This record gives sequence, C-alpha cells and structure tokens, in this order.
Amino acid sequence: MISTQINSALLTIPPLENGDKLTRAEFERRYHAMPNLKKAELIEGVVYVASPLRIKSHGEPHAYVMGWLATYKAATPGVGLADNTTVIIDADNEPQPDALLRIENGGQSSITDDDYLAGAPELIVEIAASSASYDLHEKLKVYRRNQVQEYLVWRVYDHQFDWFKLQAGAYIPIEPNPDNIICSQVFPGLWLAKSALLAGDLAQVLAVLQQGLSTQEHQDFVQSKY
Repeated sequence: MISTQINSALLTIPPLENGDKLTRAEFERRYHAMPNLKKAELIEGVVYVASPLRIKSHGEPHAYVMGWLATYKAATPGVGLADNTTVIIDADNEPQPDALLRIENGGQSSITDDDYLAGAPELIVEIAASSASYDLHEKLKVYRRNQVQEYLVWRVYDHQFDWFKLQAGAYIPIEPNPDNIICSQVFPGLWLAKSALLAGDLAQVLAVLQQGLSTQEHQDFVQSKY
C-alpha cells in the first residue's frame, strides 16, 4: 500500500525535458524524481538533458582529461578533483561539468551538508562536440559571471582545445608556449601538451605534466597548502 502511494506521488512530478524553463528548486525536485537519469543541467533557467554519449566524441576524451587531472591531483595536496558533479552555482544555474579542479581550503567553492558542491570551482573542463555547443555560449557566460577562474573546452569535432582564463571580467585565451604547452595560471604545474592530447597520445600528455610537476612553482604551491 505504501509503495503504491509513493509511486502515485512520483507520477505527479513531470519529467525533465530539454528546453523546460524552471526554477532551480523545481529542477532539483524533478531531477530527484528521475533516479535513472544520468545527466541533466539547468543553464540560465533552461533544462538540458544529455543524449547518450559516443565513445570517440566523448567517452575517450573525457577519460584522457580525467587521467591528466587525476595525476595532477595525486601530486598536489589541497586540490579537489571531481567528475560529472552537480555544481550549485547560482539561482538559475546548476551545471554538471565533465571535470573540475578546486582549491579545497580557502577556495571559491564548498561542499554542502547534503554533499553537493556550491560556488564556483577554480577550473572547469567540458567536452564539447563543436563550437556550436552550448558549452561555448550559454555555459561560458555562466562560468564567467560566477568567477570560474579557468575554463577548458575540448571541441572534439573541431579538433581544438580552448583554455580560457578570467581576466578583468572576461575570458581570455591562454596561448600555448613555443613547445605547444599550455600552463595553468591558477594551478602551478598543471601543464598540457595540446598537440599530444588532440592526437590521443596520453603517454606524452602525462610526460609533459610530470615536467610541470617538477617545477619550483609547483613545489612552492604544494608547500603553501601545508
């Protein structure tokens, strides 16, 4: 009898649909009523429900990014790493970025009592299909407005990787150095061999990251966390 009443109550909650315009509270209510839904986001008050993910355009790139960031996390105390985690970023936005790095103590974000992330992590990565993706339009505006310090977008179909840093309220591209390596301005030692990543050469990506982890700047950053 109790089970029937619960099921009837759930049926009265509409499912999340792409394009729904909802408050964050209503978005969360509907999301919680759909336990089998793997990913949905609220961006500027509009619902985006993820389609099934293909391996070459998302699964593999996502795995490479996570391997790169996990290696950095392992060598850097005081830094938090998360994969596909809901971020309560403001009243109209609740994204679920593909990956994020955050400063755990004294950073911009915190963990709520019910185990969600609130506030802007220092770095966010999204795997996007192309420049037409909302990751480079609506989401970029949200992350910029909420002070995400660095925003990385891998445009798989365009074979491009964009790394933005927040400067004077605008996102400015961080250009690779002459060795085609991009270096984070927020997380010292987080180096990315852009060409190697785009070519799927994870071994070279991790080798270049190890060079960054060996720098004095990274050692100083680690010491500052103690």
